[in-house]
Amino acid sequence: MGEQNCTFVGTKEQEQKLLEVIEKHKDTKGALIPVLHEAQEIYGYLPLEVQKIVSEGLDVSLTEIYGVITFYTQFSLNPKGKYKIGVCLGTACYVKGAGPIIDKVKEKLGINVDECSEDGLFSLEATRCIGACGLAPVMTINDDVYGKLETEDVEGILEKYMK
Repeated sequence: MGEQNCTFVGTKEQEQKLLEVIEKHKDTKGALIPVLHEAQEIYGYLPLEVQKIVSEGLDVSLTEIYGVITFYTQFSLNPKGKYKIGVCLGTACYVKGAGPIIDKVKEKLGINVDECSEDGLFSLEATRCIGACGLAPVMTINDDVYGKLETEDVEGILEKYMK
């Protein structure tokens, strides 16, 4: 994994919200996953700084927290950009050319998978099948779906979001 461009910037308000979430759940059995979900809603992802607050608040080891975050795909250790790009690397998309599509996105934005652009606008992830196999290869940007892509389509699509 390359160097992370988006550095963690948490506000006092976010930390206060997180502490309230921990307080609300701390005496509940199995509180870790709900707390992590709410923490991710507050911060957008779960950096080490947030994991430490949860660890201390719930008295759960950082190792256990990291294990849960990396096991469940809905959790992210990396910041997300304003525009979250997902390139499907499921079988149908991969066979129809998703590899060169993701390479073009990486080249155009200067980021790797699981990274965020320096300006915080874009983040990139390789996704599993999203169920749009008939449109392979597929790329999503937030809720927008782009299918039957050719590498030469990528630049024009990204430029719409750069404005």
